[in-house]
Amino acid sequence: MNPRIEYAVPAGARRARADKVLAAAFPEHSRVAFQRAFAAGLVSLRGRAVDRSQTVAGGDVLEFSFPETQAAALRPAEIPLTVLFEDEHLLAIDKPSGMVVHPGAGTGEDTLVHALLAHCRGGLSGVGGVERPGIVHRLDKDTTGVVVAAKTDAAHRGLSVQFAERSLQKEYMALVAGAPALLSGSIVKAIGRNPRQRHKMAVVETAAGGRDARTDWTVVERFGPFATLIRCRIYTGRTHQIRVHLKSLGHSLLGDAAYGWKAHPDLPAPARVMLHAEHLMLTHPITGRPLDLRAPLPADFAELMRALRQLVAPKAALRRRAQGKAKGRD
Repeated sequence: MNPRIEYAVPAGARRARADKVLAAAFPEHSRVAFQRAFAAGLVSLRGRAVDRSQTVAGGDVLEFSFPETQAAALRPAEIPLTVLFEDEHLLAIDKPSGMVVHPGAGTGEDTLVHALLAHCRGGLSGVGGVERPGIVHRLDKDTTGVVVAAKTDAAHRGLSVQFAERSLQKEYMALVAGAPALLSGSIVKAIGRNPRQRHKMAVVETAAGGRDARTDWTVVERFGPFATLIRCRIYTGRTHQIRVHLKSLGHSLLGDAAYGWKAHPDLPAPARVMLHAEHLMLTHPITGRPLDLRAPLPADFAELMRALRQLVAPKAALRRRAQGKAKGRD
């Protein structure tokens, strides 16, 4: 049973609703948590349970406790995780390719949520009243890299605000087909459902349902005319944003057949979309300290880059020899 807490409304305070008074006095708890307490009859005034709309004034003493955290309906699954950061409030993991973040129709018991339930066993205070990790953002099944999850309501609220206000920094590494003419750029194009293929996204005018989206990109390494490693910083979190934006430049991600990639006879074919959430910088929602979270390139990503370097190395050597001969003739 959770402990009972007494709160004396300060003398001289204006009359106000009980739920608003408690939410203001205990900001570490969410309004939803207090709503659950009122609904369960766990908030009382002068020994009688009260509704959340009950008004209170200075000198009134409210007693309350929170309902017990319900066990998650999902079964924990002992799946190894690569932890990048963890404390009692939150954790960040390096998600592997092939792992779905949230359970849903057609998923098994091998999602990130299942894995976190096992990893955090006994360390979740009940996000939303249920013992579960609070994941405020997601990566596609194929995409690797940094994912953050909250262990408490307070951490979940703080993280949600940062994602909603876009006050954090998100950077991805992408291997794309071809060689962009520029070294960097900014793509500001609205994204919405593809009007002809509703399961896909596309660049869409805002008047037609598109939502604003911005992606800044910088070339990190070129692999001749075949492929390019690009760092992308996104300021919005639209579905398939990087995939759609880079396709709009004419440079689909390697392995991304859904958005225009086609296998090249001279290139090794990747088994997945080559996108990696490499860097996430945010503020710890409880301590206020900056968190700089980085996930190294996964093995398949690094291996494909090695293969690309080997492919272009002989061609680069031939060009250098040809240039040297031309200079000699001059």
